[in-house]
Amino acid sequence: MTFALGQRWISDTESDLGLGTIVALEGRHLTLLFPASGETRLYAQAEAPLTRVQFNIGDEIASADGFKLLVSAIKQQHDNLVYCGSRLDDGSYVELRETFLDHFISFNQPQDRLFAGQIDRFDWFTLRYQAWQHLHQQQQNPLRGLSGGRVSLIPHQLHIANEVAQRHAPRVLLADEVGLGKTIEAGLIIHQQLISGLASRVLIVVPDSLQHQWLVEMLRRFNLHFAVFDQERCEQALLDNANPFDTEQLVLCSLSFLKNQPRWHQFACDSQWDLLVVDEAHHLQWSEQAPSEEYQRISTLAANTAGLILLTATPDQLGHESHFARLKLLDPARFHSYSAFLQEEQSYQHIAALARPLLHLETLDAGQTAALRQALNETDISAELSALQSDDSELQQQAQQQLLSQLLDRHGTGRILFRNSRASVKGFPKRQANLLPLALPEQYQNALKVHFSLNPTLSEAERLTANLFPEQVLQQLDAQSTWWQFDPRVEQLIALLKQHKHDKFLLICARAETAIALEEAVRLREGIRAAVFHEGMTILERDKAAAYFAQDEYSAQLLLCSEIGSEGRNFQFAHHLVLFDLPLNPDLLEQRIGRLDRIGQGADIQLHLPHFVNHAQQMLLDWYHQGLDALEHTCQTGRSVFEHFAPRLLPLLAQPQPDSSALAQLISDTKALNQQLKQQLEQGRDQLLEINSGGGVPAKTLAAQLAAQDNDTALPMLMFKAWDMLGIDQEDRSDTSIILKPSEQMQGSYPWLGDEGVTITFDRATALAEEDIQLLSWDHPMVRGTLDILTTEPQGSSSVAILANKALPLGSYLLELNFIVEASAPQALQIQRYLPATPIRLLLDKSGNNLSAKVSFEQLNKQLKPIGRQTGSKLAGALQTAVHPLLGKATTQAEQQLPALLQDAQQRATRALTEQQQRLSALRRINPSVRQDEIDALQHKLQQLTEYISKARLKLDAIRLIVVSHD
Repeated sequence: MTFALGQRWISDTESDLGLGTIVALEGRHLTLLFPASGETRLYAQAEAPLTRVQFNIGDEIASADGFKLLVSAIKQQHDNLVYCGSRLDDGSYVELRETFLDHFISFNQPQDRLFAGQIDRFDWFTLRYQAWQHLHQQQQNPLRGLSGGRVSLIPHQLHIANEVAQRHAPRVLLADEVGLGKTIEAGLIIHQQLISGLASRVLIVVPDSLQHQWLVEMLRRFNLHFAVFDQERCEQALLDNANPFDTEQLVLCSLSFLKNQPRWHQFACDSQWDLLVVDEAHHLQWSEQAPSEEYQRISTLAANTAGLILLTATPDQLGHESHFARLKLLDPARFHSYSAFLQEEQSYQHIAALARPLLHLETLDAGQTAALRQALNETDISAELSALQSDDSELQQQAQQQLLSQLLDRHGTGRILFRNSRASVKGFPKRQANLLPLALPEQYQNALKVHFSLNPTLSEAERLTANLFPEQVLQQLDAQSTWWQFDPRVEQLIALLKQHKHDKFLLICARAETAIALEEAVRLREGIRAAVFHEGMTILERDKAAAYFAQDEYSAQLLLCSEIGSEGRNFQFAHHLVLFDLPLNPDLLEQRIGRLDRIGQGADIQLHLPHFVNHAQQMLLDWYHQGLDALEHTCQTGRSVFEHFAPRLLPLLAQPQPDSSALAQLISDTKALNQQLKQQLEQGRDQLLEINSGGGVPAKTLAAQLAAQDNDTALPMLMFKAWDMLGIDQEDRSDTSIILKPSEQMQGSYPWLGDEGVTITFDRATALAEEDIQLLSWDHPMVRGTLDILTTEPQGSSSVAILANKALPLGSYLLELNFIVEASAPQALQIQRYLPATPIRLLLDKSGNNLSAKVSFEQLNKQLKPIGRQTGSKLAGALQTAVHPLLGKATTQAEQQLPALLQDAQQRATRALTEQQQRLSALRRINPSVRQDEIDALQHKLQQLTEYISKARLKLDAIRLIVVSHD
């Protein structure tokens, strides 16, 4: 290397220092000043890790005086470079000595980095190339947005999410029966709408008791951080913004908060939301004369929000007028009159009746065939009717699906109402109730007598609570008492745990104090490992408790939950449930049992019910078991029956002594009403609607595709390589989980890692069993953030490698370039579906011939050898003059491929959106629930896409110089 004062060099090891100037040459040393950073470095001339900065003819360079120069010639003066050319601002000719180059020049372009000696490791170039390939595939992946949830791959849930989430501003009612996963369906829709860019601001409104459940479900299942808004939060946010609801993108609040606080409700209405989600929508009471205040609050919000998702497990047969009101929220223009809705519904029933013989592949008689032809008179269905008579079962099923699909299009609520029932969705376990009658201890008898005598004015609710929870009464009278030492329910629990010592048990009770005391009891008396889970713990503490219970080795046999344990968590890996006490709400009882009674449960559920005989506990148990049949079967009618009989049930439970005859009559009446309501539900089942909601064969195919994607090794291979390169420490936690931690070599921040690290898995079953472990999928923020780092940071954009091949002339070279076609557009247009970020790879020889079609990336990469940075820098410098013209040829060749790519993208967008538009337009003529604004949105979207696709640009993303060697 020849050094001279005034020359410009950059440090190979500290490129962030900027452009350096040689300010002193003393003996064997030189001093380099870096004006941009104010740093000075002393180097030995013979070993200086420096690269000379030399620009080429045709480059644009910046001077320290602020103007830019287009280089047309380069001269040498006293070992300094002088750049000659015209200024870009006024066109005048200037000569710029390299000493006066801009100190802040950065080498972001791949070719600049290459010639400036900023050579990246061999592996970085490979990883960057692979990241672009994966990004290209995932941006057009039809499963995008569906795979990221920590959920089981249940076909009907995936079908509903996929069907609804791809719509513009979806407005639907999710009305699956209890236990079929409405919350998961809503979460999948929210997640997919956010991932795809169709929505960015979401408001969820739920009952007070469900706020925590939704917060946890959205975070743990979908990695979505919702902010809970209440009085305090709104007042704080008001200090930062005129509208507190504008301070967050994802907001969760309670229905009672919006009802009781008109001021904050108005702020919520004034904020712009893309999607409004309302859980327990059956609480929105309505009549034409007197809609409830809750209904009016949600109605105002819904009118100002493009998308609306309502959730309710209560079917319309238990309140038809309110069912109409929910549909009215979804589309007020469509459902404007209850009387008109009743008339129109007759046609829905006619359509459903036509579908029944098709659903069961029954032979159609002449009357049914004629009715079917009349209903589908816009199309010729002769071929389908003939196929139904065929001996070919596959042809029969195809014809059945085609006819059912056409009938569904004519079903009035088929696009906006989704309802699955346990009768149509298989895979649920059986329940077995094990009743464990016990005598009420004398200590409790005495405590209740004292309590009632000292408090003669207790309300009915207070007397009832005392009878159902005598341990709480004893604690109030004597805070030091250890009730668990004599309570026979504790003896029964320990006996069960010892009898089934290899099985896991979930216990749910009403209060956190009870759960804590029970953990102490089993630990001190028998050394049984147990974990506690209650509302006084942080989310992290609850996660650890749930993980301790879920893991296979050195785990808790028993998880003791307060009532919060019946919300938001699923423990399908256990099949023993101990109900230490019973809630007074049938829905809450179903929620408790639903922690185990879910799709995916592999064994029959054993319900263990210790209770005190001849006592309020037994009365409530008998009413649930004999009257409602709510223990061994799902009880959809529970709330309605409870509300009807509460005036008779609650006084019985509050009495000091049980009234067996009154209870027997109540149970008999309960059983009769329950049977009547269940019969109404079964008669009102719309099997055509259930077939649509279940998704049929396509739904199963969707689940299979997601399972196949889970099992693909491409994602783990990419992430392991990225972690190695980015300096992320990896430690095996189990066969299927890994602990990631930042290392000393890690530069900058890494998404979702944190200072303490994080545990991850690629295995869905592991993530479902242990909720403190992150499930990595292509949709996970850590994976998307990693792809962003690998494709936008400079690492890997310039590289030099050796090709050891004696068949090629020694010293010859190849230039490998990766161009990216990319288009910028508003996220909601989902332009990546039609024009994803598309890599164009070129492999040029010294004559500019493109060899990429003959030599694949993988094929070439296997033959290459890495070289050191300094050697690579010297090779790049020596070949700079020869390589520079090739860059122009490469750009021209890449640009020649651009029109075909854009044309293909335009055709795909036109074809997809036009087909959707035509189908919706045809549907609208026979089914008014298709909204005109959906059709108009598709047309507008196509117009915008056409414009943005035409503006797509080409950029050089990475360059690799390959030099032939015979070593």
